[in-house]
Amino acid sequence: MTVPLLLLGASYLLGSIPSSYWIGRLACGVDLRKEGSGNLGATNAYRTLGARVAVPVLVLDIVKGWAPVALFPLLVPAAAAGWAVAWGAAAIVGHVFSVWVGFRGGKGVATSAGVFLALAPWAALAALVVWLGAVLLTGYVSLGSILAAIVLPLALVLLPDPAPTFLVGFTVALALFVLWAHRGNAGRLLRGEERRFGRRGQAHMSRTGGGGAA
Repeated sequence: MTVPLLLLGASYLLGSIPSSYWIGRLACGVDLRKEGSGNLGATNAYRTLGARVAVPVLVLDIVKGWAPVALFPLLVPAAAAGWAVAWGAAAIVGHVFSVWVGFRGGKGVATSAGVFLALAPWAALAALVVWLGAVLLTGYVSLGSILAAIVLPLALVLLPDPAPTFLVGFTVALALFVLWAHRGNAGRLLRGEERRFGRRGQAHMSRTGGGGAA
């Protein structure tokens, strides 16, 4: 029991790594908490600093979720399957409430994707297809994230090999959290005020002469 609990703390710390904050600081000298939406996620990184910052942020955020779920069971092969879910949940919580930057962070979508790439890759693929389709068709990342979160538990139930009940319960809880985290986006979508993906902010670019962009 001691080792799985220690790994739970390690999962939180791994998830807490503020990828966009550190990369934004190192690459451009920019604190993304003070730019754009103030969100420490890949979307705000892209809109504020461009693809050269957003792509590594996205990759690292996904890895933060994938690594504890995929690798920690190798350290304690006798641990119950539920521990992998717990480690993934801890990584997501760490991303959203990072201990390194005053318990701020992103909305956890990329890190959640990493968790489910390890836990249930086919369900994760279904959610990714929905997310990508929604973003390409509408331009709204937030809408894609909301729809993907709803599709994920449905995919787990509808796949030929149904997932364990505790995993379905986890995805339902995660979907509810994603909906809550995107409540402001949902309001802007309904009012027609949500920004589309690719529309980059001008505040930082005007101060740097476009220097932060990819």
